[in-house]
Amino acid sequence: MSIRQVSASCGIGFGTVISYLKLADDAGLSWPLPAEMSDLALDALLFPAKKSKAKPRDVPNWGHVRSELSRKGVTLALLWKEYDEGTQGGFGYSRFVQLFRTWEGAHGFTMIQHHRPGEKIYVDFSGMTITLTDPVTGDPSEAQVFCAATGYSQLLFARVCRTQGLRDWLDSHSLAFEFFGGAPEVVVPDNLKSGVKLACRYDPETNPAYADLAKHYKVTVLPARVRKPQDKAKVENGVQQIERWVLAPLRDRIFFSIEDAQEAVSAELLKVNSRKLSDVPLSRMELFEAEEKAFLQPLPADRYVYAEWRKAKVGPDYHVRFESQAYSVPHRLCRQTLDVRLTSSRVEIFQESVLVASHHREPGPRYVSTTPEHMPESHREYAEWTPQRLSRWASESGPCVGEFVQTMLLAYVRPEHGFRPAFGLIGLGKRYGHDRLERACARALRAGATKYSNVKSILERGLDLLDVLPEPAPDPIVHENVRGADYFKEQP
Repeated sequence: MSIRQVSASCGIGFGTVISYLKLADDAGLSWPLPAEMSDLALDALLFPAKKSKAKPRDVPNWGHVRSELSRKGVTLALLWKEYDEGTQGGFGYSRFVQLFRTWEGAHGFTMIQHHRPGEKIYVDFSGMTITLTDPVTGDPSEAQVFCAATGYSQLLFARVCRTQGLRDWLDSHSLAFEFFGGAPEVVVPDNLKSGVKLACRYDPETNPAYADLAKHYKVTVLPARVRKPQDKAKVENGVQQIERWVLAPLRDRIFFSIEDAQEAVSAELLKVNSRKLSDVPLSRMELFEAEEKAFLQPLPADRYVYAEWRKAKVGPDYHVRFESQAYSVPHRLCRQTLDVRLTSSRVEIFQESVLVASHHREPGPRYVSTTPEHMPESHREYAEWTPQRLSRWASESGPCVGEFVQTMLLAYVRPEHGFRPAFGLIGLGKRYGHDRLERACARALRAGATKYSNVKSILERGLDLLDVLPEPAPDPIVHENVRGADYFKEQP
């Protein structure tokens, strides 16, 4: 082809074609090229490197630069300044940054995370706090700020809370899901103690209460890797946005309560979520409403109820104890360590994630809840007895036995304390027979003796077999000249 035809075919200038033909002629190249020649080899023949007459510059230790950047507060501008001061004729700042980015790209790779709508929500506490002032004493205290961000639309949520403790952590999740109008598939927290019981790069163990919340909302908790902030860049950026555009503008405001602080934070947060994004002509809120909200899971009918988890060892009385309260479990689990889930109204006891007992929780100390099915057979028989049942049994053995049992139970402050002596009478009836027990109780009542030991002594000594019964105690003398004990109590 002619030079003009080549120029038109390749879309390049007439002079450019002549220049390339001259370069090929200088390199001794002819068509066709050898089959083994690569593009790099051809480029080296056409454009041989020219010898530079410039003095070589000192190249920084880029590995050291990256190591220093991991330290808090260190920037590339600071490192370049230190390099420039210690080097004669070194690189300028822009060239320094360009060379470092090129080296970093060759020695480390960053994966671009593609987020599906409704897939992930990132959560963390902000490093900045809000100062609350006591309206009475004027003493300041620091309130924490919980932050959440959706992975796709970057919609932000912030909640002011008292602490970074477990209750505030879980309550903040529930409020965040309600703010977004649904739950994601995955929640990505940092390795905060409130959320992660055991930090591990490959298999972190979440807090039992946190796992309980995840089960309630049907989400998966996937903690970020330890010391890997790039795993949760969305929330790191979200926290930064909240600190810059929500908390910083409120730095000089005086708040007297959590509610006042939350109202101000919500107002500033609305401005941030309504601001147009730089990469799309929509705000966070508009993008969320248009493309992400529909992909969130529906929320359950009831909000998650905060629950504490504890370890408790079952005592020999087949009860677990905490806060001076006792709750029964099946007696076969005696001396085993079980998991106890505590809410404000329920106590649930688990053995290796299997529910084995559930009780209504009562406030106050010394409360005992015992389920009869948890008791051994012998204990269950004892527990089924009541004062009314004991009285009925005694009446079946004889009227005197019934009267004796009623009199004996009334002698105790609590009738239950008389159960054991009453059971002793049952044993005496089986041993000596109901007829003798009836006669013994009649003799004891006639003598004014109302203890189990009295009846036992009568039966052992055979006094119930005697025909002569003891005379009843005489009635007290009542006469107008008898002053009585009350008269002496009134004397000084």
